[in-house]
Amino acid sequence: MKTKLALPNAEIYFWPQFFSPRQSNYYLTELTRTVAWRQDKIRMFGKEFLLPRLTAWYGDAGKSYQYSGISMKPLPWLPVLLPLKEVVEAAAGHRFNSVLLNYYRHGQDSMGWHSDDEPELGLNPVIASVSFGQDRRFDLRHRQDKTVPKQSVWLEDGSLLLMQGATQHYWQHQLPKSAKAPGTRLNLTFRTIK
Repeated sequence: MKTKLALPNAEIYFWPQFFSPRQSNYYLTELTRTVAWRQDKIRMFGKEFLLPRLTAWYGDAGKSYQYSGISMKPLPWLPVLLPLKEVVEAAAGHRFNSVLLNYYRHGQDSMGWHSDDEPELGLNPVIASVSFGQDRRFDLRHRQDKTVPKQSVWLEDGSLLLMQGATQHYWQHQLPKSAKAPGTRLNLTFRTIK
C-alpha cells in the first residue's frame, strides 16, 4: 500500500511491498548476474577513494549522467530491466529514460549525504528507487532548516520509494553503513535525463 511521507517541502511516496518476494528474488539474482558492474573512484580532500559500492548506468542512447566527478555513458537496456521499468513507470505516472543501479555487497557498502540535483535531471526530478535484497535504513535530512528532525525509512526487499516535486531542493538522503545488515542489496534509481 502506498503512503506519503509527512515531510515539509517534500513529495515522497513509499510502497513497502511493491514487488512480491518471488519477483524480488528473481530480480536480485538476475541483475546481480547480468549487469556490467563497475567500481569507480572519487576524489575527496585531495585523495582518491574507491566508491563503497558497485554501480552501473543503463538507458536510452545519449542519456549520459555525471555526479561526483564520475561520467557515465548509458549501456543499452538489458531485457530484464525493461519490464521493471514499465511497472515502475505505471506506478510513478512518469516515463524514465535511464537507471542508475547500485550494488551494496555488504553492510559496509554505503552512500553518503547528497541530493539528486544534477543539471541533467532538470528542475524537479522524479526519481523512483527500487530495492531488492537486504533491508537497509534510508536517512533524510532537511538541507536548510536544521530544526526539522532527520527521518529514516526502512527500504525493504521489493520496496519502491518515489521522490518528486521540490524534494531534491530541500532534502538530502544517505544509505549509512550497517553492521546489522550484512546481506547484499541492489538499488535501482530510475531517472529522466533531459
